[in-house]
Amino acid sequence: MAITAHLDLTLKTEVLDTAPDVLRETLVDTRAFDGCLGVDVLVERENPTHVLVVERWASMEQDAAYRAWRATEEGASGLGALLAAPPTLTHFETSFEA
Repeated sequence: MAITAHLDLTLKTEVLDTAPDVLRETLVDTRAFDGCLGVDVLVERENPTHVLVVERWASMEQDAAYRAWRATEEGASGLGALLAAPPTLTHFETSFEA
């Protein structure tokens, strides 16, 4: 079953100019990872330090494989250096068809 992962980020104010490039570079690998169905980046209009990365995955197992890869030296990104607080990751699945 496909899932949607919300990665809620709070960026440091001083990195707002460089953050889009770091996110763009990081998400190239995310989008290319097996099972990734797409990624959108949402920035709060009133507070540009608040960013929500919305990832769609073919399965929870593929998302878990991606998270495990990101935790390795090979999968590490520069995203952590941008954060003012630890990120929050929440997984959703479709339970009602509209």
